Amino acid sequence: MTPLERAHYVRDHVPAEGLFAEKTWRVAPQPFTLDTAHVELLEKLGIVLHHFNTACNLLYRQSAAGKIHPWVAPLLDAGKPPELIALSRHEKIKGQVPAVIRPDLILTEDSFAMSEIDSVPGGIGLTAWLNETYGALGESVLGGADGMRRGFESVLNGGEILISEESSTYRPEMEWLLGANRVRSVEDFTPNGKPAYRFFEAFDYPKLTKFKEAWQPGQLLTAPLKPFLEEKLWLALFWSRSLQDFWRQEIGEKGQKLLQRVIPYSWVLDPTSLPPHAVIPELGIQSWHEMERFSQKQRELVLKISGFSPLAWGSRGVYVGSDLSSEQWAEQVRLALTEFSIHPRVLQRFVKGTLAKQDYVAENDEIVTLTGRARVCPYYFVVADRVTLGGVLVTLVPSDKKLIHGMRDAILSPATSATKE
Repeated sequence: MTPLERAHYVRDHVPAEGLFAEKTWRVAPQPFTLDTAHVELLEKLGIVLHHFNTACNLLYRQSAAGKIHPWVAPLLDAGKPPELIALSRHEKIKGQVPAVIRPDLILTEDSFAMSEIDSVPGGIGLTAWLNETYGALGESVLGGADGMRRGFESVLNGGEILISEESSTYRPEMEWLLGANRVRSVEDFTPNGKPAYRFFEAFDYPKLTKFKEAWQPGQLLTAPLKPFLEEKLWLALFWSRSLQDFWRQEIGEKGQKLLQRVIPYSWVLDPTSLPPHAVIPELGIQSWHEMERFSQKQRELVLKISGFSPLAWGSRGVYVGSDLSSEQWAEQVRLALTEFSIHPRVLQRFVKGTLAKQDYVAENDEIVTLTGRARVCPYYFVVADRVTLGGVLVTLVPSDKKLIHGMRDAILSPATSATKE
């Protein structure tokens, strides 16, 4: 086939019901090509992220019990209702960690920059469809043509997806993947002895009255109802000086170095006053209020709500400092410090990402090239501590976009590996 014919094939095989409600994207004739170094990094990252999640779970539990670092648990519990805190500490789920892991990785020249670790991700059905569709064109996609389907089914083991009204945009992709009979409203949940995929955010839990009556700890739910594990604060805690020995012990020196390579330096915006002789690491300031006066160049930083908020997903509540005026930046810094006790914020070094090229079919039905920046989202599935890479969703957006997400003018495609010479 010609590139145009391949693009038509992909576009013509979109399910009649669609994959995202009222969402479209640009179609590429080929998968996005990652070089072998990036692919090798993706192959190593999954097990390290699983060990990191397990270590985060252990740290929180030991902190809550007052055994180590007693300041960690209160920080992660900020703004959450007591009933959900108690549930997240329940003995019957104490060892449970997410069985689906999807980091959001900005492609850089020789590595990635991680902006988030999502344990309740959408895009599973979409990525499965992309892998199968491009696989039918003879492409060798990462994870394999059926890797997403096999990986997700290994986690569900015949179970179902519980979806909230807020996540209904993603319902078509899940119904395409598993069939409508295995995708139900979270409020229609009835225990059946099989695992369920929690396709709703933890902050929705307090208002799910029927689900709360029907579900009990011990009934397998992935990701487990542990909102502390879904905080972006972990990216900052990973860099905390006082926790370095803990991370080295729990994820190993190699795992720690790998995460240091992909997690940009991050801070918790804690308004607690410092001693007059102390400074905030890497920034050289004594108070976050000094950051209000940063120049545009100094504001190459990203400020985001950590979690447990409707603004904590889908690029909501995310501010790139260099894109804001001085007044807007100062306002967001002040808001972050004021709301620390209920909505902690994370500050992260902004990584622009390298430029990449990919062809797509334009509205005039011609193949053109987009030069942009890519977000790489590998999907890892965990069963009995064994981690498999099911597939990789790549989102390429025009180079003038600072935040990368599935917008109308983005190319969505699976990933393939460059051929070694």
